[in-house]
Amino acid sequence: MYTYIGVIGLKRRILNTGIGMLSVFLVCYILYQGGNMFSKGFAEELFLPGLSYVTRQGTEKSWTTSYMTWISPLYAYMNDHTIMPADVEDKLTYEMILAQQAKDEERMSEDLQEIKGDSVETVGQTVAGKDALLAKLQDYNYLLSQFYTVDSTTTVAQGQLNVDDFMSRDMHIDRTKDGPKVLIFHTHSQEAFADSTGGDDSTSIVGMGRYLAELLNAKGIQTLHHDGVYDLIDGKLDRSKAYEMAEKGVTKILNQNPSIEVVIDLHRDGVPETTHLVTTVDGKQTAKFMFFNGLSRTKTNGDIAYLKNPYIQDNLAFSFQMQLQTESMYPGLARRIYLKGYRYSLHMMPKSLLIEAGAQTNTVEEVKNSMDLLANILCEVLL
Repeated sequence: MYTYIGVIGLKRRILNTGIGMLSVFLVCYILYQGGNMFSKGFAEELFLPGLSYVTRQGTEKSWTTSYMTWISPLYAYMNDHTIMPADVEDKLTYEMILAQQAKDEERMSEDLQEIKGDSVETVGQTVAGKDALLAKLQDYNYLLSQFYTVDSTTTVAQGQLNVDDFMSRDMHIDRTKDGPKVLIFHTHSQEAFADSTGGDDSTSIVGMGRYLAELLNAKGIQTLHHDGVYDLIDGKLDRSKAYEMAEKGVTKILNQNPSIEVVIDLHRDGVPETTHLVTTVDGKQTAKFMFFNGLSRTKTNGDIAYLKNPYIQDNLAFSFQMQLQTESMYPGLARRIYLKGYRYSLHMMPKSLLIEAGAQTNTVEEVKNSMDLLANILCEVLL
């Protein structure tokens, strides 16, 4: 009997809810159509915010579709197949994108192939050779195929890869003022190599950054090395907040040293165990490196407004000039510039680089040899 009474009560509640919704609908319709007591605009704002929003946006939809947009966002999505603008994405989506960004460095790039026996014995092409390469790069398809790998999750905006624009941007540092000019740090300080020694950071990516800073200082470019750790929490590897935490630490250093013009986030890549990113330069086994750019844009979400980077074009110009100089001095040493959808650590300074120095399959010596050449390239671009 109680079950029967419960079913009757449920039916009444459903009926009452339906009648209530129908009543609201009729009131809204009368107010909207009549406009005697209220203006249509007021009625829209008060009772039909979904319709009011659609009207304000200038979207031509039927009144029924607009009403359904108000009642069910899922209906609107399925009806239009559109992606919500990035600036109104919910917190969960934001956290998911940050989490994906945090683990990107350990990706397995689709274009990687096992590299053996490459050699670079001719160092320093002629100016004419560099100019000839630059002329070829004016062809967009050639530029894209020779200099870039675009990740499958992102897209490049038309005109974003513009050689003339890249070359017009001055990357030289101001040497008339005293103070450090370059800052090297590591969002992922725990990245190590094939023969790294546990507990000895001189054999990890941190040691490579310290060595690169020493080389640049010896060449007359005042450089700071920051060995802050941002990917360990309670002694355990955790990269979920590494980029956010690194930004806080790096920003503090930049505020204390306003003379800094160049920021380098030095990483090592994660590749299949069968891949060995090595070449031979002047008889030395040398790890290949790669410049990495974030575009703050994905195919799924479009431009990611809450991962703002006002310096994307400067970042792209910097990595392009570095790539061009590398090909001029040590052809084949640099892998193609990798373009992906997030922001990473590239938004704090116009002249920012994210560099992948070798991978976990390289030896410490191979990566140190790479730092010797990277220092030479940086001097050519910055001085």
